[in-house]
Amino acid sequence: MISIEEFESLLSEIADELPEDLFVNLSGGIRLVPEAKIHPAAVSNDLFIIGEYHFDSVMGRYISIYYGSFVKTCSNMSVPELREKLMHTVKHEFLHHLESQGGQRDLEIDDEIRIQEYKDQTVERVRQMEQ
Repeated sequence: MISIEEFESLLSEIADELPEDLFVNLSGGIRLVPEAKIHPAAVSNDLFIIGEYHFDSVMGRYISIYYGSFVKTCSNMSVPELREKLMHTVKHEFLHHLESQGGQRDLEIDDEIRIQEYKDQTVERVRQMEQ
């Protein structure tokens, strides 16, 4: 896995490639967080949040990218693969940003469905192991 400094450089390159219009009202920009973040739905600490869109009255709108979560989930990827995963994550969070401004929740609902699928698969896996 690349160092946090190299990862930050990669993130900056990706942000520079995006249209400036995407950053409108993203008052806090993109923040790189060194730590990993475990999803609240995780079973046995096996589900990590790698990116997250935030909107609150104090901090405004911003995107967090969790370097530690990338380390946990993508350490076997080559740099080009990691860049692609990071680009996908950044675009995903920008879509949350755009939907939030437009009063939409489609991607948020899709994320909730994917989490429910993860839970269902995990329950089934545990059930099979118990047999």
